[in-house]
Amino acid sequence: MAGRTPIQTINSALIAMIADEDTVTGFLLAGVGNVDLRRKTNFVIVDNKTTVKAIEDAFKEFTAREDIAIVLISQYVANMIRFLVDSYNKPVPAILEIPSKEHPYDPAHDSVLSRVSYLFSAESVASDRR
Repeated sequence: MAGRTPIQTINSALIAMIADEDTVTGFLLAGVGNVDLRRKTNFVIVDNKTTVKAIEDAFKEFTAREDIAIVLISQYVANMIRFLVDSYNKPVPAILEIPSKEHPYDPAHDSVLSRVSYLFSAESVASDRR
């Protein structure tokens, strides 16, 4: 262990979370959490008192931060701000929708999966033209 080199924090990136308390807690226990010098965290816990405006602000903040590479968002939370999630088109940070304890995953509402299936259907149409 003494021979290990320390992780470079300048080149490393974080995973951000917007989800319910159980999901965020699980990822925090796995080591995903971070609090910077300005007391900004890389996670938002969504409960029944959290407003849609607060979720929108967290999503915009996380997608604008340079130190975040992935934003994990519970699918039911993403459905609350679906217009923002669907309109987001940058590769980094990547937006990944995940299931939560009370809300199962529905592939019909996943923005990434719908984009991929659109690309494959467009490729199949283009290959049929040849």
